[in-house]
Order: sequence, then C-alpha cells, then structure tokens
Amino acid sequence: MLKCLHFRLFFVILHSMRKVYKAHILFTKEKDRFEVFENGYIAVEDGRVIGVSNDLSELDCEGAEVTDFGNSLLIPAMNDMHVHAPQVHNQGVAMDLELLPWLQQYTFPEEAKYADVRYAERMYRRFLHTQWLFGTMRSCVFGTVHTESTRLLMQLYQEAGMGALVGKVAMNRNCPDNLCEDVEAAVEGNEQLIAEFNQPDALVRPIITPRFVPSCTPELLKACGRLANTYQLPVQSHLSENMSEIAWVQDLEKESTCYGDAYNRYGLFGQTPTIMAHCVWTSGEELDMMKRNGVMVAHCPTSNFNLSSGMAPLRTFLDEGLRVGLGSDISGGHDLNMFRMLVYAIQVSKMHYQHDHSKPFLTLSETFWIATKSAGSFFGRVGSFEPGYDFDALVIDDSVLYPDEYSLVHRLERFIYVGDDRQITHRFCRGQEVKEPTVK
Repeated sequence: MLKCLHFRLFFVILHSMRKVYKAHILFTKEKDRFEVFENGYIAVEDGRVIGVSNDLSELDCEGAEVTDFGNSLLIPAMNDMHVHAPQVHNQGVAMDLELLPWLQQYTFPEEAKYADVRYAERMYRRFLHTQWLFGTMRSCVFGTVHTESTRLLMQLYQEAGMGALVGKVAMNRNCPDNLCEDVEAAVEGNEQLIAEFNQPDALVRPIITPRFVPSCTPELLKACGRLANTYQLPVQSHLSENMSEIAWVQDLEKESTCYGDAYNRYGLFGQTPTIMAHCVWTSGEELDMMKRNGVMVAHCPTSNFNLSSGMAPLRTFLDEGLRVGLGSDISGGHDLNMFRMLVYAIQVSKMHYQHDHSKPFLTLSETFWIATKSAGSFFGRVGSFEPGYDFDALVIDDSVLYPDEYSLVHRLERFIYVGDDRQITHRFCRGQEVKEPTVK
C-alpha cells in the first residue's frame, strides 16, 4: 500500500512539473497551412512542448496548473537570422547611401566605439530591450572585433534569458586601423569566448563570423574555417548582397569560381551549419553549391531596399529546397520588428511576381513558416509547437484590433500587418517567461 502511495505521489509531482497554457493556438507545421487550435491547450515540460490539443484530457496533464490566456493568440516567437547589434545607434540613419560607402562613412566609425565596454553596455542593453519588445527570442548576431564587448553582449543575452548565436567579427583588411585585428589576435579572442560559452544546448553560444570576404585576408578566412571545424561551430557572413561587392570579391579572390566558392575554399560554406545573409544575386553555380552544402539564407528585405542592393528571389530559394529565414539587418535595415519583415518579404515576392508570373508570390502561411519553423531550425528544434520543440512563444492580446470580427488566421494576419509590441503580453524562450530586460 505504501509503495502505491509513493508511486501516486511521484506521478502527481512529475505531472505538476508540466505547464499547460490555454489560448487560440496557431503555428505552421508545414509551410502551406496553419495549424489552428481554437481555445486549445499546449502542454510544456522542461521547456519543451509535450503536445497541443483542443481536449485537455488528451495531454495527460493530471495535476498540472492551467494558465488561461483567454481570447489571446498564442504563436511561436520570432527569430532574427541576421542582425548587427552594435549598429543599433545608427538605426534609420544614412539610408540614402549604397552598401560600401555606408560601411565606410557610418558603420565602421560606430563599431569602433565598442572598444569602450561602457558604451557597449549602454547600446547593447538598448538593443536587447527592443528585441524583447518585438518578441524576438532567438537571433544570429554580429558583434564587433572587440572580445570584451562581445563577451558582454553574450552575458546580457544570458541575463535576459533570450537565445542567440553571437559572433566576434573577424576582419583584417579594407577597414579602419582601429577595427583591423591580426589573425593571431582574432583566433585568441574567439577561443576565449568559445571556452566560456560553447556549452552543449546552451541558449547563448558563439558563431564564427568573418564579416565578409573583402574584409578578410585568405589567412584570416583559413583561420575562421579552422575554428569552425575544430570546435564544430556554426558560421555566419554576407553573400552576394550588392553588385559592387560581388565585383570586389571577384577581384580579391581570383581563384574562386563565385562569391560562395570564396567561402567554400576556406571551409566556411556548409562544412558546419552556415547562414549567409542577403543572397540577392545568388544563382547558377552559387545556388547549386548552397543546395549541396545545406547553407541557409537570411533574407533581409528592408536592408536590401535601403542600401539599393536589390530583391532576393525568395520563391526561387524555396522552390530549390534551400533553407531560409528572415533578418532585420539593422542598421542596413531600419526596423527590429520581425513581424514587419514578414510583410516586407511578401511585398518583395509580389514585385518578383510582376516580372515573372511563373513564380507565385509568398502566402502568409509560407512567410510565417519561414520566420518561425524554418528559421528556428538553425537553433535546433525551435519555431513550432510540435512535440519536442522548445517552447518559444508569444501571447498576443489583439483586443484593440476588434478580433471578434475575424477568423483566427485573419486575426494573426491583422496583427502582423497593423499591430505592434503593445499587443504582446507574454514572451517565452525555452519554456521560461522572459521579463523586460533592464535598460541603463
């Protein structure tokens, strides 16, 4: 009898560790449709989804407390797949320049300020707070060449409870002297951060980050490739963003057959998980190489418009089977709200459609899937509410948008297009509610 009581107590304690949330639940298991659970329940244990159902009894959650979010929407959180944290102060500034002069005149001078860790803390706290406001719970982030400021950024993400792959930027040519770092120092700084942060299943981890080919000598690119291979770390950089940039790479890397090959030759193009931002002019051999190597695209529509780079062919990437996500790319992009990136991505695809009616423009479900499940796959099982996925989620109270007049999918669409951070009432990352970060 006593054994039975002990088993019963263990059963109740085990199930009480599970958390259950009730709301109108929407997510995209497949890109072609939304999964919709009106007044549904989602069970979470140890930060991961156990199941979703309209019937609580199906979730085997006896004894679990149910948090009822009423008429709110519950959706996967946003993922920003390409963002420059130290450029937050320049957000919305110098939008009348193309890429290369914009880098020289505005971006590099701002990034040089991050040699001062006190300045870095003030700006990075502002940056994280804005990401939190807009419900971005995972990010692929460029820091600067400065090891201490990059360490601080990673610590601030840990403090906030938000997930990020953070890169200490590598560059040693075609940049100001105060941002130029020799190969040995770049390797040493990266290895310090790797030793401190490269823990299995950690929310915040390092990512190898050569800025782009024009700013890295072959020796530095080789060193970055060795770091990625030695420590089995992911890689992020820029690819085929701007025609002038592409011509520059062809001049610098004459043995490479295309821009992508200039990374591939150094072990930085899919040898470990790799994400390349922009890919506006990617086609032919470069596209085929990305497919073979499993390289992900970070589509950054606002940046591509602001810097006069062009319109990335996202429909082509999907049709070719490439993995894709969305990036804000501040401060080339002017907006950290990833829901706006969904809108801009759809609009870019509609402009492509006007030139080629054989390429249908993106649907809402496709774009939502890109921003959540497809993007989230770079971090593991993230971006969906399927069993085993991390519970990264947002609760949306859209009552000010007159929700009762619309279907649940149209309510979500309406929030994406005309809502803002004021409607996001709760934010979760790996099952933990993320409270508002401190700004100094």
